[in-house]
Amino acid sequence: MVLIALAAGLGLQGVTKRYDHSVAKELLLDPGSRRDRPSTNGPLNYLLVGSDRRNAAEQSDQRADTILIAHIPVGLDRAYLISVPRDLLVEIPPSPSNAYGGGSDKINSAFHFGGGGQPGARLLSATLTQVTGLRFDGAALIDFSGFRKVIDLLGGVRMCVDTQVRSIHTNNVFTPGCQEMDGARALDFARQRYDLPGGDFDRQRHQQQLLRAIMDKASAGDLRTNPIKLDQVIRAVGASFTVDTNGMPTEDLLFSLRGLRSDGMKGIQVPSRSEMIGETSYVVLDEGATGLFQSLRSPDMDNWVQANPKWVNTL
Repeated sequence: MVLIALAAGLGLQGVTKRYDHSVAKELLLDPGSRRDRPSTNGPLNYLLVGSDRRNAAEQSDQRADTILIAHIPVGLDRAYLISVPRDLLVEIPPSPSNAYGGGSDKINSAFHFGGGGQPGARLLSATLTQVTGLRFDGAALIDFSGFRKVIDLLGGVRMCVDTQVRSIHTNNVFTPGCQEMDGARALDFARQRYDLPGGDFDRQRHQQQLLRAIMDKASAGDLRTNPIKLDQVIRAVGASFTVDTNGMPTEDLLFSLRGLRSDGMKGIQVPSRSEMIGETSYVVLDEGATGLFQSLRSPDMDNWVQANPKWVNTL
């Protein structure tokens, strides 16, 4: 999203050149989760997986901290960010990469059972395709700990706090109101889920807000007049991402999404509810999830959003 904002405001060719040299490219999607023919017309669905580490030596014990589907309807000028609950109870298929035999578990465990990193993303994508029926146009693995530097280079972001909460990771106390946050504080806030009225559902909304805030700042910053800072931002973005464009050239992808703006972004909560099963807390799908998944596979997402305001987050 940062790169899209830069491409729109600074010129496609220069941004693409810097991007291609800085970002890692791998096959993150399972073959059965990959759309056969990448499209530049829409609707498009991209899988975004966030974790705190991307170091291969530290991947095997990882779980996906954030799972997002970015849906871009026909017109390619707006986006829906669909947060998949990390505790969603699903059937995880077998993983040929490390002899995992498959079974029922929380969806964020698929990344772990796949081995983290590239193989973990593949098993997670296969699990999501099994649950939603979606085939993806691309994917990105995001190292959120590294993305802290991107936010700092942008000069921080503006986040709005609804409910006072004390971080379980640091000494930070987040008080209600809109405020500027640096990278460490913004990411710390977006990770909180305890002592919030909606628990993990509030955390999902805050992560959606953070992505919009980053795109807002990238669009409105002084990067176009500060080439040194521009280079630093793009290098930091590249160091925080591994991408799978599904065979589409980077320049074509950025060009097709150049009209996407932060004010055209909406957050979506997957229709679901928390439920204790045995002694474990899971999230299970509500009946409305079927309609959402059908809309993601068709040009009908706008109509689903209008008919289901309960599940739409204001960003």
